Amino acid sequence: MLNNYKFNTTLLRFFIYIVLIFLLILIVVPIWILIVNASRSTVEIQQGLSLIPSTNLINNYNVLENRGLNMVRGFTNSFYLAAASTLVTVYFSMLTAYGIVVYNFKGRQTFSNFILVLVMIPTQLTIIGFFQYMSRLGLTDNYAALILPLIANAGGVFFSKQYFESMLIQDLIDAARIDGASELKIFHTIMLPLAVPGAVTLGIFAFVGSWNNFFTPFILITSVEKYTLPMLVRSLRGDVYRTEYGAIYLGLAMTVIPVIIMYAIFSRYIVSGIAMGAVKE
Repeated sequence: MLNNYKFNTTLLRFFIYIVLIFLLILIVVPIWILIVNASRSTVEIQQGLSLIPSTNLINNYNVLENRGLNMVRGFTNSFYLAAASTLVTVYFSMLTAYGIVVYNFKGRQTFSNFILVLVMIPTQLTIIGFFQYMSRLGLTDNYAALILPLIANAGGVFFSKQYFESMLIQDLIDAARIDGASELKIFHTIMLPLAVPGAVTLGIFAFVGSWNNFFTPFILITSVEKYTLPMLVRSLRGDVYRTEYGAIYLGLAMTVIPVIIMYAIFSRYIVSGIAMGAVKE
């Protein structure tokens, strides 16, 4: 009986490893092909698939420069926009969620349900009204139109609320109040440091979402010097006879590599943050 149990456990573990390796290949191979194609010419790409890098990386970058696309400036714009969006999203989402969880006010559950409804509304459904609103405020072609609305990020508030509900220690807050600490001081010096895993997780999601965002900046930003990397890569598309696929793959690789690096550095926070947010006592 014991031998059969060990055999079944070993067999199950073997199949789990096989599935995980298969999933790993599905994830890694497309990224590797993207990086390889960034070093190949358009003719080489049209000839077929290859897993070996070529020698046209510099030529592809020169194509980007010759098209008048300043990729360094696009990278800077994307990083500035993503960093500012992340700070605004994390701070105000955590602050709002803290208020919802800690304070027992009338209509709290209704307010929480309303936030959940907002999470399920797609951006494309509200973009016309949003554009008109930003236009009346004079914020079109301005990064403020992409950063300031994130103060009311419903998805960030929902995630932060779930996280605070799982780790909130009411006795610690009451002790700080007895010691005379203000509510903002309690949040900044006690609760926010305790919520670092959740804040980092939310920050990664916010950074990647802003970094990869093409739709909203494409609607609001018109000046070429303010284009982000996804917008610059999109502008490379020409007719079928002039499309430089090698340059396009290089632009795509430039947008993907920073995200991969961030996930590699902060992956442990993602796991712990999501796990903590999913467990309730």
